Amino acid sequence: MAASFCHSFTAPPSSSRQGTILACPSSSGGGYLRQNYSARTHPLSRARLRAFQRCPLLGLSATSGKLSVRCAAVRTIVQSEFAGQVLGSEIPVLVDFVADWCGPCRLISPIIEWASQEYNGRLKVVKIDHDANPKLIEEYKVYGLPTLILFKNGQEVPESRREGVITKIKLKEYLDSLLSSTNVV
Repeated sequence: MAASFCHSFTAPPSSSRQGTILACPSSSGGGYLRQNYSARTHPLSRARLRAFQRCPLLGLSATSGKLSVRCAAVRTIVQSEFAGQVLGSEIPVLVDFVADWCGPCRLISPIIEWASQEYNGRLKVVKIDHDANPKLIEEYKVYGLPTLILFKNGQEVPESRREGVITKIKLKEYLDSLLSSTNVV
């Protein structure tokens, strides 16, 4: 669960087949994006896949022609990692409480991943699965999903809790106001 992952992508418009998830190099020793599917079932050639460079998490571009694969920095953590990843973080941490069965959680997932990339270096973003972490859900009184809570210096930032679906624009406003407020300094 601790490994990061890459977004799935769609093949160029000339093909009707969809691409599949590519493995992130930061989660395995290889260092390059690997194909996780048969070349016979996918319109992309092996030569084009070799053109993909290292993962953006390692600081390099991962683009080739019209295709782009960007690795998500959003990690799903468990209760045993919470203290180190969230409470012990030197930068603010946005925690997204989610569940696999939650439609609104799946709806905002790409927006949360965008925020992780947009605020990279200023904000860490993690997800916590509702069903796998009942003690954290109870401790932080998460009653609705998805729930976003910002933590700074090991504490929940006052007025940072937000429940339900959020648009990209509203999430940007929400994060900008929280990160610029005196409560987060």
